Amino acid sequence: MAILIENLEMVLEYVVTFCTIMLEMVGITVLVWSAIRCFFGWIHKDQHVRLDLAQGIALALEFKMGGEVLRTVVVREWRELGILGAIILLRGLLTFLIHWEIENEKKELQEHAKKVNPSKAHGEAEAEK
Repeated sequence: MAILIENLEMVLEYVVTFCTIMLEMVGITVLVWSAIRCFFGWIHKDQHVRLDLAQGIALALEFKMGGEVLRTVVVREWRELGILGAIILLRGLLTFLIHWEIENEKKELQEHAKKVNPSKAHGEAEAEK
């Protein structure tokens, strides 16, 4: 019975490690893809480049944070748990700040649209209702 439990723990550790790596790779892929896409948007002077980049960074951070949460399953020492907790806390704080920046950027873009074309901005506001 003890050997079965050891084998199950080993399998669980491998599965969690694999899933953690996959989540982190998805986060890295999202970040790199967003950066490349926004770089070309910046070259073409797209107004929404900051908003798109912030949203890409926020999504990438959420995938990375998911990997860290999953990693807590296989933690064996309190010190490791403390380090993972600090990483999760910092990534959560970064995600919160980025979402705050996204909201501010959306408001700035809406205000800019109202100044540039007041009738069009009013029509968009009516369409959102």
